[in-house]
Amino acid sequence: MKHLRIPVAMVVLGLLVAACGSTAAPTEGGVTEIGEGEGELNLIIWAGYAERGEVDPNFDWVTPFEEETGCQVNTTNMTDSNNGVSLMQSGEYDGISASGDATTRLIASGLVAPINTDVFENYEGVFDGLKDLPHNTVDGVNYGVPHGRGPNLLAWNTEELAEAPTSWGVIWEDGAEYAGDISIYDSSIFIADAALWLMNSQPDLGIENPYQLNQEQFDAAIALLEELNTNNPLYWGTFSDQVTSYGSGDVVVGTTWQFQVNLLQGDGAPIEATLPEEGSTGWSDTWMMHAEAEHPNCMLMWMDHMMSADANGQATVWFGEAPTSQAACDFAETLSEGHCDLTHATDEAYYDRIWYWSTPQEDCADDDESTTCVTQDDWVQAWTTLRGG
Repeated sequence: MKHLRIPVAMVVLGLLVAACGSTAAPTEGGVTEIGEGEGELNLIIWAGYAERGEVDPNFDWVTPFEEETGCQVNTTNMTDSNNGVSLMQSGEYDGISASGDATTRLIASGLVAPINTDVFENYEGVFDGLKDLPHNTVDGVNYGVPHGRGPNLLAWNTEELAEAPTSWGVIWEDGAEYAGDISIYDSSIFIADAALWLMNSQPDLGIENPYQLNQEQFDAAIALLEELNTNNPLYWGTFSDQVTSYGSGDVVVGTTWQFQVNLLQGDGAPIEATLPEEGSTGWSDTWMMHAEAEHPNCMLMWMDHMMSADANGQATVWFGEAPTSQAACDFAETLSEGHCDLTHATDEAYYDRIWYWSTPQEDCADDDESTTCVTQDDWVQAWTTLRGG
């Protein structure tokens, strides 16, 4: 995968507000120690990233954090990365669990603070494959810490499909066979899923990165999505929407997360999922702190907490994603035997097949100044038009 080249002229590397209380003076990569908590923490999260035992008492990593730090956690769920960025722009939140198609925008706009990972007790144990990634690191400066990673999977109803599908072609080439029964993620980032299919099915288009598309490549992806629309897919914006539609039998095949699969299987639904032979899009999420966070110490404490064995082990089992360390894997195994094998937590070859969500950029995120790609704003506009907005 190509590394992202992020404009950083507006990013002040020493940015961290004086509200850090008793923290030491900030360095180029953030503060040198964490001070006393401010009593509150306001987070933007993917649903399921901050459980306090209300759904299942066996999964609660928020209450112990609050008891230990005195930081009361308040959360707002985002529907997609575009929504998450918009919420961060409001200035009302201390941090976010951002996917790669949000992190680049947050860094470039100066909305998030540089992070000195030396202040965290749990960072050293994080797998090397999750450190210093291009979607959350600029010129060696980190802008967050990892939460977990996973692929967007192909799910199907085993009572409706006689044979287990192994290719995304079941949606794109054979979609007419499942008209009205296809489940599709309702976000502009899904344009990359169409582009990924074209990378494999139409190599003459020359797509090398499904997130960085020239106009011809982008137009081909939109045409493919318009064709998909003729098969009347059911679009889902939240995990609960999709769980309901699969559970009721309204859809039989589509793109999903392991989280929904786990919930559906837990309710006895005949649902399976796989990583298709073409690979997939996916996510590698990062906890990031707002550059003007009102409660920076609480946010830094939360970031360290979310890399701990018990918190990360619980969170990644709950959501169905790969833990970030061997210690978290070991804890996860006590909750769900075989979880780290299921999520390929230590299998970097598996994740080489995943194109992590990233932000479409005009410079194509490469060093070839002669190339121009369709931008994030254009992706959003095209998706809005496609969806009839």
